Amino acid sequence: MISWLFIGLVVTILLTPGPTNTLLASSGIQVGIRKSFRLIPSEAFGYLISITAWGFLIGKVAAYMPLLPVVLKLFSASYIIYLAIKLWRTANVEVSFNQPTIRARELFVATLLNPKALLFASAIFPAIAWLNINYYVSHMLTFLLLIVPIAFFWTYIGSVLASNKIRWLNQTNLQKTASLVLLSFSIPLSYSAILSL
Repeated sequence: MISWLFIGLVVTILLTPGPTNTLLASSGIQVGIRKSFRLIPSEAFGYLISITAWGFLIGKVAAYMPLLPVVLKLFSASYIIYLAIKLWRTANVEVSFNQPTIRARELFVATLLNPKALLFASAIFPAIAWLNINYYVSHMLTFLLLIVPIAFFWTYIGSVLASNKIRWLNQTNLQKTASLVLLSFSIPLSYSAILSL
């Protein structure tokens, strides 16, 4: 029921630097890993609400516009390529993690408004998830379970960046690796959209 492509795409996109991950890394720098765990439910609820709202909206509209899912998949694949290029180009630009202490409410709002939610709802979650409750529950639970280790990873990255203990673990290497992984996942996404035409 849950494909490896779904899991791979979710993990890849969740690992990509963005507003939510920047806040998690900032929290890891400021208060450490243990205290940052309180933020994970905020990220999970933000994505749950946002992806569900986008998904059911797309599911309703797709009944009247059958090409909408295909167009959104192609748009999402293009967005992933754009993200990959942007990550590669900005890999050497210093990101500031010096922000006020991150609160759960701020992380929730950042996740709720994160453009990744539309990407997940329109292209990563299968279309049947918005029509069949069993598919929705299984895919959403898988998604929410994947958030936990990835949120932990980003807070860990923050704590490591703060300590400067691992030389190769730096922003440049992280972003270039994420860029290449994103490009590799944009290909099957584009291919599946083209096959749907």
